[in-house]
Amino acid sequence: MTGRAGEAPVAASAAGLAALALAGSAAADTPPAYPQGAASFQASCAVCHGAAGAGLPSLAPPLLSYPARYAASAEGRRQLAMTVLYGMYGDIAVDGKHYAFRMPDFGRLDDAALAALLNFVVFDLAHAPAGVPPLAPTEIAAERGHALDGAAVREHRKSVTPAEP
Repeated sequence: MTGRAGEAPVAASAAGLAALALAGSAAADTPPAYPQGAASFQASCAVCHGAAGAGLPSLAPPLLSYPARYAASAEGRRQLAMTVLYGMYGDIAVDGKHYAFRMPDFGRLDDAALAALLNFVVFDLAHAPAGVPPLAPTEIAAERGHALDGAAVREHRKSVTPAEP
């Protein structure tokens, strides 16, 4: 192999993450219900949240429970939309662990792509119950006009998340 030291492992790691994002997204041998969302997750989210959404210690929280809970309420659905549109930063607690991170915004993606991405997270990764409706592009569009920063998104999160240590 040629190149600088460390390049091959990084390339191999990136390729491995890409493969695991789709493989780990659903039960064994079951394709994701939201394949477009799976592709967006792989391209935009897996590097921080992990290929299967389990999070990475000291970097980004897991996405395996909270998104399903959020999708079950109107304010939670707003939180999901605001988070992908405007990002979020500051200290949060998830499952008793603290994360002080800076999630970038993904508002450059269109409303349909963001809805698909969120539906992949909510249903394929977090396994929301069947009674929870998928997020619609119109829900993303409704939040797009509110121009928030990541700190305001984190503050809103407090209204939809039970207090954690």
